[in-house]
Amino acid sequence: MGIGTLASSVGKGLFAGLAGTAAMTASSTLEMKVRGRAGSSAPADAAQKVLGVEPVDDAAKERFSNLAHWGYGTGWGAVRGVLAAAGLSGLPATALHFLAVWGSETVMLPRLGVAPPISEWGAKEVGVDVLHHLVYAMSTNAAYEWMDAGP
Repeated sequence: MGIGTLASSVGKGLFAGLAGTAAMTASSTLEMKVRGRAGSSAPADAAQKVLGVEPVDDAAKERFSNLAHWGYGTGWGAVRGVLAAAGLSGLPATALHFLAVWGSETVMLPRLGVAPPISEWGAKEVGVDVLHHLVYAMSTNAAYEWMDAGP
C-alpha cells in the first residue's frame, strides 16, 4: 500500500465519518424525542478534560459539545479509511469499525470519570447506545463504499 492509497482512503473515510455522524445524530435525536430524555454531555465532558477546555457559559458549552460530537465522529471515519487501505470492506470493516468506536467509548468515558462503567448502564441503555453506534458504523461504511465505487 502506497502513501497515496492510504491518504485517499483516509480522506474518503473522513467524509464517510461525517455522513455517519449525521446519521447517528438523526437516530439519537429521534430516540431522545421518543423517550423524552436529554442528550448526553459525556463526550463533550471527555473532550473538555482531554483538551483542557473550559466553556465560559451554557451557550459556549453547547457549541463545544456540537464541535466535539461532529469532530469525533468525523475523525473516527479515518479509521474506516485505514481499514479499507488494509484491504477490508463490507461487513468485516463495519464490524471492526463499530468495535473500535464503541469499545473506545465504553473504556475511555469511565476512565475519564465522565460516565459510569458499562456494567452500571442497564441493558436498555446499553442496547440504545449499541443501536446508535451501529447506525454510525453502518452509515459510515455505506458512505465509504459509495465514494470508493467511483463514478
